[in-house]
Formats: sequence, structure tokens, C-alpha cells
Amino acid sequence: MTTVEGDVKKKIGFLSFGHWRDVNGSQTRSAADALLQTIELAEAAEELGVDGAFVRVHHFERQLASPFPLLSAIGARTSRIEIGTGVIDMRYENPLYMAEEAAATDLISGGRLQLGVSRGSPETALRGSEAFGYLPGEGSTAADDARRKTEVFLAAIEGVAVARTDPARTGGVSGGLAITPHAPGLRDRIWWGAGTRATAQWAATIGANLQSSTLLSEDTGVPFDKLQAEQIELYRQSWREAGHTREPLVSVSRSVLPITEEIDRIYFGDQEQEDQVGLLEGTRSRFGRTYAGEPDRIAAELAADEAVRAADTVLFTVPNQLGVEYNARILETITKHIAPAIGWTRGQGE
Repeated sequence: MTTVEGDVKKKIGFLSFGHWRDVNGSQTRSAADALLQTIELAEAAEELGVDGAFVRVHHFERQLASPFPLLSAIGARTSRIEIGTGVIDMRYENPLYMAEEAAATDLISGGRLQLGVSRGSPETALRGSEAFGYLPGEGSTAADDARRKTEVFLAAIEGVAVARTDPARTGGVSGGLAITPHAPGLRDRIWWGAGTRATAQWAATIGANLQSSTLLSEDTGVPFDKLQAEQIELYRQSWREAGHTREPLVSVSRSVLPITEEIDRIYFGDQEQEDQVGLLEGTRSRFGRTYAGEPDRIAAELAADEAVRAADTVLFTVPNQLGVEYNARILETITKHIAPAIGWTRGQGE
């Protein structure tokens, strides 16, 4: 199957939520399992030619929560694959300490960090970021706090002075101090996870790449892929209007479960295959569908997906609790039978 003329050339990656549960059927029983298996899956994905290894970040859950040690370990064990997040909830972060961690991780990996940040997603914890010691500013919303911290973080990784020298220790000299280490090029590899068209437009104004969410907290009645494609177009229009000199990057993620063996049918044969619409925190929202079935059918459906066609990177979520071997087989099927249909060619991201 070939791509339609005019489609954007693609990179592909996997996205792991890093769940662990000590229950029957789970191959990921502990936090150690989730962490070590994510590293192993990244190694397997690199061998298959996959371009990126990405992780979700959730606090107060049995899921991955501290991305920088994990991504550094992946960076040290691999040589080519990009490493990233989708996304870090900035409400929980000290932006200056995070700038140090991000730079160190990027340097360890040789400049392969693709860092997704945002306001975060709905969570179990009540005012969880406050438990971390971060109280919202007077009159500020959670979104306001996340954006403010992101702007501080971006300035820090750009090398802007964020502290002053102590004249008593510098012979009377007063000057600015930037965060160290500095990772050249990292600023262009920061992504904002946007759940609405308006937040995507804001991301364009600050010069962040776009990670379009699989949950859009708005619904206009059109299919999810069309709503997401509209968001992407508005983002790129705002990027042009902002006058940035480089081309922006856009990623979307899809839940893809190819069925090639009977065990796959047992696991995924009854998956819901339509968009889901419902209320989330009082807002009518649209959730992207799951693609489960024969690889050729999934390939044809993704090739017709308007947002997939518009994006530079497609991230495939993996059922990580089924183990490394199982997920590596899913990724192999995707690279051989699905990703070529959406414009991906092995090695084009190297």
C-alpha cells in the first residue's frame, strides 16, 4: 500500500503508560518490572527500526511517574531511537530543576530527547500537585500554573540567566547565572500536549511542537480524526503567524492492536471500534477510537485518518502489561504491515 501524494513523511514510535499490577495475566507485576521492561522494549524497538520510545507520566498511580531516570537509562542502552514523554504534568515540576534533569538526559542520549509537557490529564489525586508542595497562584487555574512553569522552563533550557552571583564569593562581581548543564538544540525538541484547538494555538505562539491528545475536551460532532486535523491546521496557521523560522512538528497517538494470532483475538477481538463521546470534568469531550483487527484493514483505516495524514510522528500505544516479547511482536507487525501505509519508511529518521 502506498501513501497518498502530499501526505507528510512519518516517524513512528511506541507510547507506554507503564502500568503494573500483581494480578493473573500481567507480565508486569511491579514498578521494577515496568521500568526494566520499558528499557528492554526500547532496545527491541530500535532493532525493528522504530523511531521513538515514549512514556506517559502519571503521579499517584501504578504507572510510570519519574521519566528522567528511565529515559536516561534508555538513552544509555540505545544509540539511535528518540526518547520522550507524552506528557509531563508541569503542575508537579520545579521548572529549574527539571531543566537540569532534561539537559542531563539529553546529553546522555546524544541529543535524542523529545520532551512532551502540558497541563496533564484528569487524575485520581485531589490537588495532587499541592501535595508535592506547589500551591496555585492567587486567582490562577491549573492550566495557568502549568503554562507559567513551562515558560520558566523554556527560558532555563535556552540559557537565560535565572539567578545572580554572590558578590561576596566573586570578588565583588555581580552577574547572571544560567542553569547547567546546557543541552544545545533541546529547546526545539519541546512539545506541548494540547487537548483543545485553543491550547494548540497557544503552543504555536511559544514555539513548542504539538502533541495532539487522544482526548479532545471539546466536541463539534465531527469524527475524532477530523476534529484533530482541524486542531493541527489551526496550530500550523498560528505558527506561521508567530513568525517562527523553523518548521513545527506534530505528533498524534493511536491505539493499534493488530490481530495476527489466536491469542490476539482472545485479547482484543471484542474491542470497541468507535469514537467515544462523554462528559469529562463537566466538558463534552471526544476520545479517539481503538484500531483492532487484521493488519491490512488497520493500515487502510489509518491511511484514511486525516490527523494521521497531517502529523509528522505517529505514536502507537502498547499494552505494556503483556510483556516485552508480546509488544515487540506488535511493533514488528506495525513496521511491516501498517506503518508503510501511512508514509513511514524504515531508516528515514536516522
